[in-house]
Amino acid sequence: MSNIRKIHHVAYRCRDAKETVNWYTQHLGMDFVLAIAEDQVPSTLAPDPYMHLFMDAGGGNILAFFELPNAPEMGRDANTPEWVQHIALEVDSVAVLESTKAKLEAAGIEVIGITDHTIFKSIYFFDPNGHRLELAANTGTPEMMKQLDDVKWDMLEEWTKTKRAPKHAAWMHEKAFTGA
Repeated sequence: MSNIRKIHHVAYRCRDAKETVNWYTQHLGMDFVLAIAEDQVPSTLAPDPYMHLFMDAGGGNILAFFELPNAPEMGRDANTPEWVQHIALEVDSVAVLESTKAKLEAAGIEVIGITDHTIFKSIYFFDPNGHRLELAANTGTPEMMKQLDDVKWDMLEEWTKTKRAPKHAAWMHEKAFTGA
């Protein structure tokens, strides 16, 4: 049994602390809850000033950022497609997803979606630091979630052996693409 209660925070790097706080506050309505600044890294004792920001992502979840003025310019893993590394945040409903998409687009932010993943719908966009974000609204029924739960280990085992998408949940894709 795990002693883990929840994610305390997930931290990413940002180019500009104030720009990041203002962007997340303005566009996603997240509250700025805490800032910590040091001239020395507590865990390594390296002399490296930083600003550590904490944003309220709802439900006791914190999305944090570090501005590191003395570090080389931010980059990303060139071997991983940009769609893979992303921060997914849950919203209450598809209506909230739709209104947030309209708000982001009105602010000049390019949005992909609404994408139907059968058990949730989502939109994708980038923050000013180049981090890909996803907002997701759950649409799956308890029955759908039970079916997926029932096949998860078999799917993992098949994937491990073949490195091809298992068809245990093909019903999910058929529903998504046929509108059934």
